[in-house]
Formats: sequence, structure tokens, C-alpha cells
Amino acid sequence: MYSGSMRDQVPLRERKQIQARERIVQAANELFRERGFDAVSVTDIVDRAEVGRTSFFRYFGDKQEVVFARHQEILDAIGDFHGQASVPPPADLAGAIVQLREVVIALCIRMTDDPEAFMWHSRIVASNAELRARSALKLQHLAGLLGDILVARGADQSTAALASQLALACYQAAYLTAERDPRTLVAATEAMFDRLLRIGDREQS
Repeated sequence: MYSGSMRDQVPLRERKQIQARERIVQAANELFRERGFDAVSVTDIVDRAEVGRTSFFRYFGDKQEVVFARHQEILDAIGDFHGQASVPPPADLAGAIVQLREVVIALCIRMTDDPEAFMWHSRIVASNAELRARSALKLQHLAGLLGDILVARGADQSTAALASQLALACYQAAYLTAERDPRTLVAATEAMFDRLLRIGDREQS
């Protein structure tokens, strides 16, 4: 989301588009809480948000995507890790995992900066098979982006692919271990990476 000072710097047309998207997200979340995900239609959302269906589909392909409205913000944060010329290419698989550990932890911190929203998102996704499937696809997309970071830093494709899947597994294991608790997710994810890296240390000793 944009802060007040940042909004003032955004052109009026873009500011209105941002506001329309935010109204859609707010209306959808209110309705999902009131009625449950399955009982809400796109028509219900646009009526509550007081926007047209065209506006809705300008920002979201379907109502499932509204549940993942923050996902793109999280993915955009990955761009901060591209183009870091000072970061050397990972020497091996362990080095690649160490580099992705930094990225994944940073994403976890960002995902849990609003604990209530994080817990609500976790609950609604867990309650619906379509949303669980969509979440799984988005996690695999995230793994691909993590691999892209390593390739951009000079890693070979096979190392990048394996490291990104292992990094994703660390997050997913932590998510289950922490029971979706945003207060402990970051520490649990760090612990999973530490355990994985200790396996590599034992193999080298």
C-alpha cells in the first residue's frame, strides 16, 4: 500500500486506479468475512466496492485472485534482490541456499508485517480447495523467481532449480511447524534453513 506522502506524488489518474483497486480488495475481504468465500460473487464485490465489472477485471482475473491481492506486492519485493552486482556467484549448492535464505527471510518478514491479515489469509486459503490449489501454483511461481535470482548471479540452471525448491521447502515446513502463526514464522523459517545447511556440513565433513 502507498503511504500518504507517496500518494501525493502519484498522478491523479493512477491514484484513482489505486483507490479503485483498494476498494475492491476491501469490499471483497469484508464480504468473504461476512459470508464465506464460496457465497460471494464478483457482482457482490463490485456492488459493495461501487465499481464496474470492467474495473474489477482490470485488476483481477477472478475472485480467487483478490484473496492473493498482496501476493504481487511480495513478488515485486524480489526485484530488490536482482542486479546486486556485489553478490558473488554461489560456489555450490550450499552457497546458493545461503543466498536464498536471505531472500526468503526478507519475504517472510514482509508477509507477516500485518499479522491479522496474514492469519486471515491463511484461514481462508485453508478452507477452500480452489484457493489451496491457487496458492500451490503461486508458491511454485515463487520458486521459479528464486531460481532466476541465482541464475542472474551466475549459478547454473540445475543448482538454481534445486536450491530454489529446497528454499521453498524450508518455508513450507516452517509454515506448518509454526501453525501459520505470523509471530513465529520468521524464526521457524530460519531454523529450517539452519537444519538444511547442517546436513550439507555433515556431508562435507
